[in-house]
Amino acid sequence: MFSGIDEVDWASMEHAYGPADDVPELLRGLASADPAEREAALDGMYGAVHHQGDVYACTLACIPFLFELVVDPGVQDRGGVVELLTSIGGFDLDEDDEAEIDEDEIEGAANYAMAAAAVTAGAGVFFELIADEDPGVRLAAPLALATLHRHPVRVLALLRERLPVEPDEEVRLALVEAAGRVALRHRPLAERVGKWLGLLASRADSPGLRLAALAQLARCSPDGLPGDVVPVVSGLLRQMRSAPEESGDRGDGGEHAPPRGIAAREDDAPEPGPDTAPDAAPGGPEPVKPGEQAGSETVEAVQPVDPEPVAPAEAGRGEHVATPTLVGQLRSLSAQENAGRGAPWAADLLRTLHVGLDDRVGDRTALLADQLRSPDRRQRIDAVRMSGGLIRAWRGPYEELVTLVGDQLSDPEPRLAEAASHVLEELFGLAAPAADALAARLAADPGSWVKTWASGPPGLCSPVKALARLGDARAVPALAAALELPQVAHDVGFAVGHLGATARPLAGALRRRLAEVELDEGAYDRASPLLAGLTALRAGEAAPEVLRVLRGAPEYRGEWLRTAALRALGSFGPAAREAVPELRALVRRPGTASATEAAEALWAVSGDADAVLPVLIEGLQSDQVHDRRAAAVALGTLGPRAAVVAPRLRGLLAHEELWLRVDAAIALWEVSGRTRETVGALLTAWEQNRHVRVRVAECLARMGPVPEGSAAAHVLRSELVSVRRHNAMDGGYGSHDIHEDEKLLTLCRQALRGTGKGSTS
Repeated sequence: MFSGIDEVDWASMEHAYGPADDVPELLRGLASADPAEREAALDGMYGAVHHQGDVYACTLACIPFLFELVVDPGVQDRGGVVELLTSIGGFDLDEDDEAEIDEDEIEGAANYAMAAAAVTAGAGVFFELIADEDPGVRLAAPLALATLHRHPVRVLALLRERLPVEPDEEVRLALVEAAGRVALRHRPLAERVGKWLGLLASRADSPGLRLAALAQLARCSPDGLPGDVVPVVSGLLRQMRSAPEESGDRGDGGEHAPPRGIAAREDDAPEPGPDTAPDAAPGGPEPVKPGEQAGSETVEAVQPVDPEPVAPAEAGRGEHVATPTLVGQLRSLSAQENAGRGAPWAADLLRTLHVGLDDRVGDRTALLADQLRSPDRRQRIDAVRMSGGLIRAWRGPYEELVTLVGDQLSDPEPRLAEAASHVLEELFGLAAPAADALAARLAADPGSWVKTWASGPPGLCSPVKALARLGDARAVPALAAALELPQVAHDVGFAVGHLGATARPLAGALRRRLAEVELDEGAYDRASPLLAGLTALRAGEAAPEVLRVLRGAPEYRGEWLRTAALRALGSFGPAAREAVPELRALVRRPGTASATEAAEALWAVSGDADAVLPVLIEGLQSDQVHDRRAAAVALGTLGPRAAVVAPRLRGLLAHEELWLRVDAAIALWEVSGRTRETVGALLTAWEQNRHVRVRVAECLARMGPVPEGSAAAHVLRSELVSVRRHNAMDGGYGSHDIHEDEKLLTLCRQALRGTGKGSTS
């Protein structure tokens, strides 16, 4: 094994963490008899050689040796190596991607393309591995074939041929998933795959297999889903709960051996096509030999898959040991999560189904509501998490779903209650149906109101934040308790901001704690949550304490601390008039961010436009875009008193920085009252960047009512009828995404009605 490995000049190559001279050791580690060494080697491959999916020269050099590993039956844990090869070679670079690559990325793109070509060229070996004795290999091989092989018709035929003879339920699910992947990658085959998946969904004896077929059908051929998909899926979940041993828990061939699925029948077999080997039978071609080139036109016939010599489901997967590697930690977390589950893969199938159902919010909500009523706590945990994902990405009526999530707060299973708390925390106003459940949770466990960590400041627990974000007064006692702790929770101020006047009784404690803050290097961390709370309450009586912080801000993070203090003074308005001399002194240093912030505060406190206008005009000419934006926003607050700057603001409407264009357009309307050129610039920005939409809608709401039939009215109505949240992202999200999107919807309605309310909290 590894012939020629020492002839490769590994030291001349690099991976994510430097010279690649350690790669031979990693490759040999993958073949080790020691399970801990194998796992550490796999972790090293993902962590350095294939770091975050990157492909380096050393990654390319590894490919032949990785293929040697996967075809050697003496190597254990080969399934992980198959997955690694699939990841290395599975990158798709289409024409659109190529057009977006800049010069600095050309070399990386070339590596991806070479990796895809190299792994694809050897992908014929996966035909043999689909019947390997090691269930872990059989589990990884179907997706490798679907992702990498150049002849999808042959792959699809083999997947269908293998399904009836595969004894391991989890592997059978992988076969079905691979068929879905084939359909997604090769759309002309979608109808053919959909027909087969429809048969599986209706005829397979295993409820898990039927659920897998429905999940893939939703992904690749959603029109083929049954009209009653929700009751069908709910029924399958009940079957899996009532008889888990029959849904594939066992693979021992005994009394409860899993059913064999549905064999490919003559009337639904793939039709021969240009992608089919010349001698392939309609029912499915023969597997190719390991040495066959994937692009060859002639396929050498070999014996069909032998269904007999297959190991039991758990045999050959390798001994899993606890190791400090990332792979080991992920495996341990997965084992903890799935401990005691009759069908640990069911959650993944349901997630796949939800992804496939996409914008069918009603069906997805009904399905999750049924899951949340399940007697199976683990199924409810999955449903809570998926509910959060649904609400985060899609708009809809969620009252029933939120109520059911709130019901989980009283469950004695801590993971279930914790998951529900985290979901409700992100919902802000949408969490209203669960308000009583949140309050009951707080009352039942006052000791959990504040969470402490090994490092970093303490923070409020999720139920406190969720209730505060609802503006519910029942969160106030928890915040009062948090203000009495030796170290104040870092998010107290934000919670107060959402409670508004309801939290007014906390002003005294906030003021007292701010007076106690030592103005040393840790001052910002200790003072900023208190300043945020006082700002939200507009507690002008705290001006002396805020002035002390402003005057004594230390060098370390002093600029941040002064910014927070100036915002507080500005929020106090005329009640902070004792700060005027200090603010006038600060504005005498124009051209700095602090001067702009001081000018904004001085205007709010004194209303002296003559004193602040020169400072803001100079800020508008700063070399820093951030400073120019701050000056534009501040000028807008002066309204017509800053009309002299209208030409300067108008000139910024063509600036290359989109956010500056938006701020300048809004300020231009505020100082001049002219809507035509302002609205045009705002609507252009709306289409260019979805993240500016809340800011734009705030301005349109203040301008309202938007004329019927106008371009602005069309844009706002289009937003209101969209089911997808404007800020929904694939693969990531922000904690305030739902709140921001709901605020956008509210502002769109206000702009159309002409309520003129403007910004919402």
